[in-house]
Amino acid sequence: MKNIQKIALLFLIVITLGSCQEFLDVNTDPNNPTSVSPGLVLPVGQAYTASIMQQDRGINHLGNMFMYNWSQSDGFSWYEDEFLYAVTSTFYEQVFERSYADAMKQYEILVNLEDSKYAYYKAIGMIMQSYHYQILVDTYGDVPYSEALGRSLNATPKYDASQTVYEGIMNDLTAAIEVIENAPETAENPEETDAVFQGEMMSWKQFANSLKVRILTRQMSMSGRESYITAEFAKIEAEGSGYYFGDVAINPGYIEGQVDKQNPMWDELGSDASGSQTASSKATCATDFIITYLENTGDPRISSIYEEPGTGHLGVMQGLTNYDSPVLDAFVPENVSNIGPGILKSGDMSATIYTLAELYFNLSEAALNGYIAGSAQNFYESGIQASFDFLDAGDASEYYTAAKVNVGWAASTNKLEAIITQKWIAVNGINAEQSWFDYSRTGFPTDLPISLKATSIDRPVRLAYPASEISSNGGNVPSQPNVFTSKIFWAN
Repeated sequence: MKNIQKIALLFLIVITLGSCQEFLDVNTDPNNPTSVSPGLVLPVGQAYTASIMQQDRGINHLGNMFMYNWSQSDGFSWYEDEFLYAVTSTFYEQVFERSYADAMKQYEILVNLEDSKYAYYKAIGMIMQSYHYQILVDTYGDVPYSEALGRSLNATPKYDASQTVYEGIMNDLTAAIEVIENAPETAENPEETDAVFQGEMMSWKQFANSLKVRILTRQMSMSGRESYITAEFAKIEAEGSGYYFGDVAINPGYIEGQVDKQNPMWDELGSDASGSQTASSKATCATDFIITYLENTGDPRISSIYEEPGTGHLGVMQGLTNYDSPVLDAFVPENVSNIGPGILKSGDMSATIYTLAELYFNLSEAALNGYIAGSAQNFYESGIQASFDFLDAGDASEYYTAAKVNVGWAASTNKLEAIITQKWIAVNGINAEQSWFDYSRTGFPTDLPISLKATSIDRPVRLAYPASEISSNGGNVPSQPNVFTSKIFWAN
């Protein structure tokens, strides 16, 4: 808590002195990172990452809408574009824009540090950029990478092939680990400015390896990638740091009840600084499908993921137009299952960017495919328990030993389907974009409905390139793909 308070103070100093870009002279001296304090840059970049992932219409929000987790209560017109699957060049364009212009621009300052005393900052910048690059590839396909973030030197970077970016960030993560390992004894530790691990550099190495697992898992349904995946897992094993067995979360010093200082997800879907329930909180609720699924499988997590009204759990079909049929006022906010207490914990809660549950499910898939040693079943059951732990739902053993398909390991004939289905539940409301990517890759979970207002037979598989990028870098932006059929390289 003491470190978080220090990080918060640093972050507030930057905001008080003006915009981050002005204070750091990013625009006037874009290629001289030694003129800025990395201790001020790092928490700002991390705060941007948290906001991009968890803000209103952020990446987690997108995943929850496309994976039929969230819907809309009666009396609101909040999510019309999401229900229509209106994926145009302006739909969620902030995902692309803010990743490059906010978070990754801050991390680029750290990546460009040349003084060895800032080695740890440099490595963290490399790891966090890799984190964002993967999400951008998974969302858009080809993106600027090798020429990106040059600011005034190159305002129109080329687009790199998505698989090339994937291989590039794997190398970048390896290089980041080497930077940490080769850092001099005099290297400045970011203990008081790191809003993720408080300067625990072993944890950063382990997180880099956990990101590698996410990257490799995404490619496991592809043909012709077996030798590459095998070699990369061998590198992880040889490096020896292992994985980070915990939830990875950012907290730059969120303060409940203070304007612009609350956790971004709480600020949107919980209560505002005055303590009043936000309109988005009232508008956003569970779908009928997810409530029915959790009830039918006897999942104890249901009332942690979604609040239970006094009348019992109730979800709403996406795209419903006649809310008064069959019962008048049945779907008003008071009667439906809004986002639950296991997701929305407090205004000062940390912003989770990678759950331990997801890591275990990724490892389970890797073991299932023979890429790593260990029991796929044990990893799977550990993933379910990690989800229960995150949600404060107690012991999971009775649940994951039940004779139910896609719950109990022995009862599940298709082990991959069980893994992906349980991951879908585990990241629901937290990092739901991961289940959207998995769905495009595997088709699981099966029988997932689409919005009643959809004009397609299935949900989008990617976003369109943003209008801002077309206007500023049109000569390099690829032709707009068909967002319903043109899958990312790992799903083809």
